[in-house]
Amino acid sequence: MAKKVKKSDFIATGQVAVNRRATFDYAIEETFVAGLELRGTEVKSLRLGKASLTDTYGSYDNGELFIEDLKIEEYANKGYEKQDPNRKKKLLLTRSEINRIIGAMTKKGYSLIAKRLFFDERGRAKLEVGLGKGKKLYDKRESIKEREINRKLREW
Repeated sequence: MAKKVKKSDFIATGQVAVNRRATFDYAIEETFVAGLELRGTEVKSLRLGKASLTDTYGSYDNGELFIEDLKIEEYANKGYEKQDPNRKKKLLLTRSEINRIIGAMTKKGYSLIAKRLFFDERGRAKLEVGLGKGKKLYDKRESIKEREINRKLREW
């Protein structure tokens, strides 16, 4: 039997998941807030906070943007409905934003990375994505060094 879910367990607005590795592994130059095309009980599962943004990336196909490897666990009280937790989810952006992102991904070698998944003030699921290039090893070392210096300054 599935676990009984109370209304107090749901997230009405606010943050669901964060990808902390995104800013460490990528030099993000531009951010966008996109809607998500979700199916069935995926929204209920998101409201319970059952999502993971690790190893999430964006792709494009036929002039549309998709987010891949966004893992949303199955909702426990789903009934007969079966959802694939790793399916590609369509990003809902304006045509000009889509064209700008696709152009950067093809010409300049940028990647589309998911940074944060949240519910806005109207209760809609939104995904903050960043357009950036992957950092080299020496860039990551610089980030670690800056973080350590800031930590020591805060201790003083």
